[in-house]
Amino acid sequence: MTPSRARDFAGFAAFVAINAAVSALGGWATATSVGTWYQALAKPAFNPPDWVFAPVWSALYLMIAVAGWRVWRRGGGQMRPELAVYALQLALNLAWSFVFFGARLIGPALVVIAVLLAVIAANAALFSRIDRLAGALLVPYAAWVSFAALLNAALWRLN
Repeated sequence: MTPSRARDFAGFAAFVAINAAVSALGGWATATSVGTWYQALAKPAFNPPDWVFAPVWSALYLMIAVAGWRVWRRGGGQMRPELAVYALQLALNLAWSFVFFGARLIGPALVVIAVLLAVIAANAALFSRIDRLAGALLVPYAAWVSFAALLNAALWRLN
């Protein structure tokens, strides 16, 4: 394996590991309430069944990892300024789980998810300038977070 291929492989593994860590920490925060507090909330008719969330988020986190890795790789394995926005959206994503499920604060979580959605849009736009596929890989994430924001708003209104 050439040094550049080894670097690319290690970078890919790092992006997947970072996203897996965010997923695991978010899952941990979610687990504290999903079977108890969340079940007791009044929910809108469009609330999906619980089993939908894990496969959707697994696919999204993989796409987010690939998008970040592609931009990192385009920079020759160096950290690019666009990756700061990438890190911010991951931090906000994780923060939402802790605010909504961990602290059980539906209204403040709505603020976090609104900011998250804006940062995802900025991230996709910045990534698209460097690698169109990387930007496109964030579109399903933005769509799902848009749906999650709508669900969060409905839960806030109903509860």
